[in-house]
Amino acid sequence: MYDKGTTSFKPAAAILRERLEDPNELILCPGVFDGFTARIALDVGFDTLYMTGAGTAASVLGAPDLALITLPEMAGNAGMIASLNRNVPVIADADTGFGSSLSVARAVQTYITYNVAAMHIEDQTFIKRCGHLLNKSLVSLEEYLVRIRAAAQARKESGRDIVIIARTDSLQSLGFDEAIRRLQASYEAGADVAFLEGVRTKEQCSEAIKRLAPMPCLLNVVGGGVTPAFSAAEAKELGFKIVIWPILSLTAAYNSIKAAMGELKQHGWTEPTPGGSGGIKDIFEVCGITERAAFDESVGGVSLKGGFFENK
Repeated sequence: MYDKGTTSFKPAAAILRERLEDPNELILCPGVFDGFTARIALDVGFDTLYMTGAGTAASVLGAPDLALITLPEMAGNAGMIASLNRNVPVIADADTGFGSSLSVARAVQTYITYNVAAMHIEDQTFIKRCGHLLNKSLVSLEEYLVRIRAAAQARKESGRDIVIIARTDSLQSLGFDEAIRRLQASYEAGADVAFLEGVRTKEQCSEAIKRLAPMPCLLNVVGGGVTPAFSAAEAKELGFKIVIWPILSLTAAYNSIKAAMGELKQHGWTEPTPGGSGGIKDIFEVCGITERAAFDESVGGVSLKGGFFENK
């Protein structure tokens, strides 16, 4: 857990920038929404995570993605996830920046404090909605650029780094050319990565990447959304640098939990999971119980000695 010979670490943003600059790497980010789903993703071996705003709203508030989540709730969740493994960059949703230019600046400073590697800011009005819902309301290009400039200026004044991802939801209502214009302008204003929400075809993807170069592009693959379910290989071939699957964990949780709850409600009992996996031992192990016991022992603690589970 801690090496007394280690006195410094590389910030998550620096790790992410190195990966963005690697011409051969595609950054794959499973969507996680809490510490448990993040732990599972880390255990599987992912080296970058995406904290979904929709999943945060659902898990923290039990609410849909309709601008109900606040900066402290969103940033706190992102910071907790980023703290689980500081060598694994976390890309986090920041909605519209949570208000005025001053709110955007505060959001950037907060995310930086929590060692979040990257954040994306969109051009919807403050009362926003999930990017794969209809009838989104947009701010003007000028107002959107105020948000991006505020983010870049706050980053500069902090003396630290965070990757700023400019997201536009304008494709649906204003068309492809306007969406590209907004992302190009955001690059000039200080954004690092382009996020064209709601792309529908490979042709749109290819044209966007071509016109936005040298700005790296992010692809958002939402189950049940308007964007086709591109594979990682297809995304890399198209030229994307980052791919996020934001509701991957949310969908898996919904399907499995609903099935288990339904079985308990109907029958009054539940079947053990296949092979006995997913019991309390597996859950505590993925959350680091053995690691914590080892740390306690290394400093002379005795409260966690003796193990936790029966040998069967």
